[in-house]
Amino acid sequence: MPFMTKLNRNWTERYALVVLSGLLPIVLGIAIVVWQTHRTLTLEARQTGEEAIRQFDLMLDNAALAANVVLPLAGQDCPQVELALRDQVTRRPFVRSVNLVWDNQIYCTSLFGSFKETVDPTHYTEGVLWLMSGNPVTPDEPLLVYRHQQDHGSVLISLYGFHLVNALGLINPKTQLLIEVGNNWIDRYGKVSNLPHDDFPVSQIEVASTQYPYRVVAGFGSGTVTRQMIEQSPVLLGLLIFLGGISAATVMRLKKRATSPSRELQRGLEAEEFVPYFQPVVQGDNKQWAGAEVLMRWQHPTEGLVRPDLFIPLAEHSGLIVPMTRLLMRQTAELLAPHVSSMAPRFHIAFNITALHCHNLELIEDCRRFLNAFPPASVILVLELTERELVVPTQITHALFDALHRLGVMIALDDFGTGHSSLNYLRELNVDYLKIDQSFVAMIGADALSGHILDSIIDLCAKLDLGIVAEGIETLEQSEYLSAKGVDFLQGYLFSRPLDAQGFIKALHAHRANLN
Repeated sequence: MPFMTKLNRNWTERYALVVLSGLLPIVLGIAIVVWQTHRTLTLEARQTGEEAIRQFDLMLDNAALAANVVLPLAGQDCPQVELALRDQVTRRPFVRSVNLVWDNQIYCTSLFGSFKETVDPTHYTEGVLWLMSGNPVTPDEPLLVYRHQQDHGSVLISLYGFHLVNALGLINPKTQLLIEVGNNWIDRYGKVSNLPHDDFPVSQIEVASTQYPYRVVAGFGSGTVTRQMIEQSPVLLGLLIFLGGISAATVMRLKKRATSPSRELQRGLEAEEFVPYFQPVVQGDNKQWAGAEVLMRWQHPTEGLVRPDLFIPLAEHSGLIVPMTRLLMRQTAELLAPHVSSMAPRFHIAFNITALHCHNLELIEDCRRFLNAFPPASVILVLELTERELVVPTQITHALFDALHRLGVMIALDDFGTGHSSLNYLRELNVDYLKIDQSFVAMIGADALSGHILDSIIDLCAKLDLGIVAEGIETLEQSEYLSAKGVDFLQGYLFSRPLDAQGFIKALHAHRANLN
């Protein structure tokens, strides 16, 4: 409908909700996928760290076994035990050398036999492990030294550094690993450092050995989450985009329904945007104001004043015309009751009703409230029954019209001759007035056939003792013709266009002043 479209409406205002609804499942879905990917990577890092601990513990277990075998030999002369030391090197995997120590002095090694070098126990974490960047024999090759002491004697078992580096690189190539022993650490590139290392950007975990004083740090580099999502969840990402499109389409459809004409009518009713306009009705003989027809207009907040032909049919179809009429009657009573002194005696105030108003007896109470707002017998309430929908005479219909007549309400048949079963209405319903449709009035002096029909309607009203209201009068010729025919009331642009409340009240006072 025209009043529902604003061509210059801001794009964001119209589609922001749709865009957000489309993005929401995608964003939430991606957030869930990111969380799940982080969770998976953290689990993978932990499993990799635990596997590294298992393998490194296995290396150290071999060192511990060698140390347990040769420790009883500590203190004996080197020539006597030298072969036993070399035997452990050949028997134990990962072991590079075995060294005997007495009173913190190396005196025998599997590599050189007799040897002298001082041992500083403080270099060893918890007196057990020392991660070295190299020694005089292999200064550029890292090694891990295991120390086992009992009383004055101790054993030093050195492990090949390249075994550590290989394990760090091969356990899980996707996971970044390093071993920390005290303040020293080594990564897969084989460089030993005692400087603080950078944290891994993604899913860093630390796993400590329960048997030896070291720990493994595992994690992933930056961009891993994105790569993991693209590699492992392409179908899911596509599904999220599809769901986003479905969500946006659904919201678009609901938005269209929410802003459909019937919903907009309901909103306007709740906001009391429907306001009364008044078109005066004059007496046929002296052209004095005898009443007014109350017309409904929609003061839309963005579209301005909406014509009734754009919303009244929809209001009737949706059933909202009944509460809209109730609102109009209440507004009219509040506006006109303070000005009743400026009205002619028994001033006619007319409202349009439809077949929907005749389905129950609620209209009786609406009319009673309207009349109670005015001094007794000061106004006459007229209900104009439109013929756009057929009124089926039923027990409720007869009860309704009987009760309205007892209240003093008059019934007019609007647009007589153009709608449903007009003659049948005259027979079944107790009406007081006929309103001659403007299509017949417009043919006065122009169409002989329409003139005969108009004369016949006037004669019929006289025979049935019905009042007549002619609407749509725009020329003086039409006014004089109808007055000569004895038509009771006239209405049309010749006398006044529909006025808003302020304009009508002002004109009402002016008309009353002219009479005085």
